[in-house]
Amino acid sequence: MTTAPNIIYILADDMGIGDLSCYGAEKIVTPNMDRLASEGLRFTDAHSSSAVCTPSRYSILTGRNCWRTRLQQWVIGGFGRPLIEPEQSTLPRMLQEQGYRTYGVGKWHLGFEWQNQAGELLPFEEADDMNAQGFNVDYTQRLAGGPLDVGFDHYFGISGSMDMPPYCYIEGDHVITPPVSEKAHYYNQQRRGMHSPDYIEEQVDMRFAEEAVGCIQKHHTHAGEQPFFLYLAASAPHRPCEVAPEFVKGQSAAGDRGDMVLLFDWMVGQILDTLDTLGISENTMVIVTSDNGARITCANGQDYGHAANGVYRGQKADIWEGGHREPFLVRWPQQIEAQGVCNQLIGLSDMYATVADILGVAVDRDQVEDSISFLSLLKDPQASATRETLIHHSGEGHFSIRRGDYKFILGNGSGGFTEPVGKREPLSRHHCGQLYNLSIDPGETTNLFDTSPNLVRDLRRLLIQEIAQ
Repeated sequence: MTTAPNIIYILADDMGIGDLSCYGAEKIVTPNMDRLASEGLRFTDAHSSSAVCTPSRYSILTGRNCWRTRLQQWVIGGFGRPLIEPEQSTLPRMLQEQGYRTYGVGKWHLGFEWQNQAGELLPFEEADDMNAQGFNVDYTQRLAGGPLDVGFDHYFGISGSMDMPPYCYIEGDHVITPPVSEKAHYYNQQRRGMHSPDYIEEQVDMRFAEEAVGCIQKHHTHAGEQPFFLYLAASAPHRPCEVAPEFVKGQSAAGDRGDMVLLFDWMVGQILDTLDTLGISENTMVIVTSDNGARITCANGQDYGHAANGVYRGQKADIWEGGHREPFLVRWPQQIEAQGVCNQLIGLSDMYATVADILGVAVDRDQVEDSISFLSLLKDPQASATRETLIHHSGEGHFSIRRGDYKFILGNGSGGFTEPVGKREPLSRHHCGQLYNLSIDPGETTNLFDTSPNLVRDLRRLLIQEIAQ
């Protein structure tokens, strides 16, 4: 019997499939992720459950789609109330039950219970507001409902994205250095809010990498043969795209955002080097992916001729492929052959069932509705597909369903940033959806809605049935 592997899940924030040189990027060279691909398995048809970050992260950790919760569109803010229900099974909790030590590092963005100065929980309407500023928050109180309450033994990170308050670090269930004043300087597109003096944007991801490496080292020294799970959620390359002095601007040919992709690649390298130094690479499964597609331009509005989402249409928040098709790399030397490529359909929500399958744990389908194991594909990338269908969800809450080569979208436009409500033009008076054959039209340029009514009817019915389950 194979010894239970260590598992490291490294998640980028807004990194597209076209950002990695192992997927064809030319203006950004990502040697550490390229190494991972050459020593393991590269998926070409992997998808986040949502085209924005909070719901995508929810599905990774729970194995269920976020639209089954109160969050039906977009994301929560930095003061958002906990989204993972107390009774919900989670990947780290399941691993704890199997004897793992579990570590969470980085961006959380799934909610805490913040209290105001009167000792009351922030009401949902204030807490979930992405523009909540937190001037009335008591930062000394315990933060319930976060990583420690859903299965992590240790946590260090930040509450939300780097463009939203609170601008402070959290360890366990407390703010490390409570903010005492408003942020003095705002970077591009940052929201107003409170700031801790030890929080410096250019150093956030470097702090995450240092903490993650420390977790691995300490575990290796003190935990003996106990396996560990590390969930490392970077802030890069999400805005505001401020690069530390150690990472000189212009290292990439794709602007500040391209430099942030290199910062994320450096983080991956720090983890791989640590595993090699400790001699534990062989039975450690390392996964690298992203929470959703990339914004197609930098914060200054330029793309520098770089296609962050490759050949795929759209960007972050969109229901089109650019919104949710992700890079997905897996290395597990003891079990996975090097230089593999898998073209089968998988979802990030499938991680729960896959890990359970590796450990021989039965999955409770009343708790984990949307996760399907792809262990057979890790063993043989040319094996038959493990999924027949996969549902996608956009920032605005639009649904689509994938079956085989075909993708049906319930509604017109992108459902996100590219063609938001009020700006999109109807394709014709007959259209109330989109249908694409991705095998011959990966860029989703030819809508087959009018010419394939039977297929539209079947996929629409199937989508509605699966949503209702």
